[in-house]
Amino acid sequence: MKISFTSICFAAVLICNQSNAQATKYHLGKTFKIASAGSWDYLTVDENSNRLYVSHATQVNVLDKNTGDSIGVIPNTTGVHGIAIVPSLGKGYTSNGRLNNVTVFDLKTLQVLSQINTGENPDAIMYDEFSKRIITCNGRSKDLTIIDPNTEKVVATIPVGGKLETAVSDLKGRLYVNNEDKHEIAVIDLKTNTVITQWSLAPGESPTGLVIDRKNNRIFATCEKLLVAIDTKDGKIISTIPIGEGCDGAAFDPSTGLVFTSNGAAATISIIQSGKSIELLSTINSKRSARTIAIDTKSHKIYLPTAEMEPVPADAPKGARPKMIPGTFQILVFEQ
Repeated sequence: MKISFTSICFAAVLICNQSNAQATKYHLGKTFKIASAGSWDYLTVDENSNRLYVSHATQVNVLDKNTGDSIGVIPNTTGVHGIAIVPSLGKGYTSNGRLNNVTVFDLKTLQVLSQINTGENPDAIMYDEFSKRIITCNGRSKDLTIIDPNTEKVVATIPVGGKLETAVSDLKGRLYVNNEDKHEIAVIDLKTNTVITQWSLAPGESPTGLVIDRKNNRIFATCEKLLVAIDTKDGKIISTIPIGEGCDGAAFDPSTGLVFTSNGAAATISIIQSGKSIELLSTINSKRSARTIAIDTKSHKIYLPTAEMEPVPADAPKGARPKMIPGTFQILVFEQ
């Protein structure tokens, strides 16, 4: 069958237009209220069930991701940052920043099974399908803790240096880690548990959120008012896209090629296309302090935690954060 150049161009334009249309359709669909106080960080969607796991100060709130109804609470996770789930083992894991450990819980009952010591101030936590390991990014001890979820034992500690934020895997044995105070990406070999190299993010500074587009061999790091795209084949910067202020997270939808950044200080979400080109498609309003984000790639819904905040006093020190108004914690659900 002969395919003309015109047909190929038309198909490319059609795909681009579809992505643009998908981006502009996103709107606030629901708001889930959570009646408890305290700070928050990451949240995790279980795409194979109806559950949404939300980090919240000393506990993890488990919600129905469709209705917002409370399913349960995982307690005693002081300073919790993130949640990783391993459905094949029926277990979940929380990174408890102030306890320097991981809580292991049963996915069905939400009962706590055990705790595992980590490095200092574990921040993001993830499960790597390639190595079959749980990994925590430890901000204060500047290293990674590698855990075998079958035995619930630490099998390696990888010194990296710098304040580590979050990580993504290429599912081939390489791990990419945001290094916030060095403004770099650390590249880790998970076969040998060693650091291969460090890639500069300049002009990007203080990376926080990180996602990977495996199809196009790219990672996207959210920096201060900037999204930096890096080619994972050579570490070179492909593109930089201006985003809103105060971003602490990112999400990626592999089926649409859309990257989302949660810009908490700007109260916006930036939507970027990762394809033949990388471009900002849309900026939509969210709410102030909605700085982290998670996506359900089956429903394409995105979830952002936030709360109403008191005004920062005029005489407060520079960089002081506003205080949360009790009883206003909520999850914003954006849909197409």
